[in-house]
Amino acid sequence: MTGSSSASRKALSKIASNRLQKELLEWQVNPPAGFKHKPTDNIQRWVIEVHGAPGTLYANEIFQLQVDFPEHYPMEAPQVIFLNPAPLHPHIYSNGHICLDILYDSWSPAMTVSSVCISILSMLSSSTVMQPPEDNDRYVRNCKNGRSPKETRWWFHDDKV
Repeated sequence: MTGSSSASRKALSKIASNRLQKELLEWQVNPPAGFKHKPTDNIQRWVIEVHGAPGTLYANEIFQLQVDFPEHYPMEAPQVIFLNPAPLHPHIYSNGHICLDILYDSWSPAMTVSSVCISILSMLSSSTVMQPPEDNDRYVRNCKNGRSPKETRWWFHDDKV
């Protein structure tokens, strides 16, 4: 899934570009455990390999995140989705959209790609079941034509999974 928003994406601001260069350099020097940045020629779109943590339901599994940075990053949250196949998880839809408050309402400019990745791995690691969200089929059906997860009005009510 690449999303249709990439075609209409605006160029990064100078602040966003500088911040991403700094984060990329930090990632290369000190990558978060369980993640691997896959180099591309586009600083505005990162692909990150996610390795399931040992001792969890996702141990020995590998997934890919796609992180798209908006023009005004870090003042605005990046769009983060799982590429297919997405993990089976109660907060991850089969189209890769992730229901995690820090990606939307609770975003802070102090967050980094590394901190977002660690939060996603923590969410995966704490899961006790491998199943899609109850409303997966309806949600995915309503997201046709490349709708961004940032256009969804998420309801963050379940922090037990």
